[in-house]
Amino acid sequence: MGTSGTHSGKQRTISVGILTAARVEFVLGGLTFSAVEEGGKVVIGGEAREEWYFDAVGSFFTLKNVEIGKGFHWQRYQDQSFPGDLRLIARDGCVIAINVVGIEDYLQCVIASEMSPSAGFEFLKAHAVISRSWLLAQLDKRDEVREGYSSVECDTPDELIRWQDREDHEWFDFCADDHCQRYQGIPQGNPAMLIKTKRVIEATWGQVLWYGGRVCDARFSKCCGGALEEFKYCWENKEVPYLKYARDYASGRDWDLTRESNARRWILSSPRAFCNTRSARLLGQVLKDYDSETKDFYRWTVEYSAEELRQIILERTGEDYGEIRDLIPLERGVSGRICRLKIVGSKKTKTIGKELEIRKTLSRSHLYSSAFVVEKTPGGFILHGAGWGHGVGLCQIGAAAMGARGYKYQEILQHYYPNSTLKNIY
Repeated sequence: MGTSGTHSGKQRTISVGILTAARVEFVLGGLTFSAVEEGGKVVIGGEAREEWYFDAVGSFFTLKNVEIGKGFHWQRYQDQSFPGDLRLIARDGCVIAINVVGIEDYLQCVIASEMSPSAGFEFLKAHAVISRSWLLAQLDKRDEVREGYSSVECDTPDELIRWQDREDHEWFDFCADDHCQRYQGIPQGNPAMLIKTKRVIEATWGQVLWYGGRVCDARFSKCCGGALEEFKYCWENKEVPYLKYARDYASGRDWDLTRESNARRWILSSPRAFCNTRSARLLGQVLKDYDSETKDFYRWTVEYSAEELRQIILERTGEDYGEIRDLIPLERGVSGRICRLKIVGSKKTKTIGKELEIRKTLSRSHLYSSAFVVEKTPGGFILHGAGWGHGVGLCQIGAAAMGARGYKYQEILQHYYPNSTLKNIY
């Protein structure tokens, strides 16, 4: 699967945690093996070792029953094949299957996992650059020591404000699910996607977004809902010059969406935007089959009875608010996403944030976004929302639309990451 061209072909390797289970089944060289944990060791065929390492260079290995979309509404299991090597270790009564793989080979699989074969070439090149940038930025961030670094801004009985980022994993660099980047291995039975993604990686080999002497932390989401959010409203309270507010279209009226009245008008309307589309052909470039189960994302509606919402919040937080009487947005980011929400119950009232905390609290999986307005009904609540994801950085559906309209990948990147530049670092 390796790539080669005018570059050297040399790649830095990373480790990706694919699967953690009591029993791991895998196929290598046409043979099927089963690995289990016993006494803190990995046992295969009756032989126990502290660690097993299988060199699969020039070939691939297959893992059975890999869980994808954990905690999201598309959660399911798949058999997946991976380039590179397989490492098996035992921890906490389970076997952890880890893929040791070159960055560019990894990225080829990321692009295939995120997109479909119909995706436009310029769009895929843009995504390859941001996926590479994000990965290298996370490796740089992991190596830094930041004094006083915390994801909890406020934790009292009346208020919980915290943000959730990619966690540093103890036994590998990245996980294979959406919490890091979607990595589902080689697109088996899909030679067109394999050829296209190989061309994409060749065309962008070693290219990253660059700002201020370092690689950009290039965030992305499925659909911004027509307006890009700024970094500080979702994660740390810091300015990131290349992750700024913008409309997902060059023209049109620009409203201050931090104001509740404007946010309500914006979310309850359907403004012109690159990502405002119902084109099955265009959406097919971005959405995998299970993603397509979500029919509405630019604008969406979720309805709860008061009792259903009470149960969801209890399950998700362990806190019984009693009868949910109101949901009150206290602060919105520049895209209209709520970053501080007051939940009013008959037993307790509490303010929560930031955006992912809100999304996780109000849904058994993840609410599509925190850009919503609340309609109270006699029996409960209707949430009218916009977008899918945090809305920071590249909007995948918007970027696909730009590519379909003839924009080059450099133009797509400049739209979503202003102030950044393209740089080849190897």
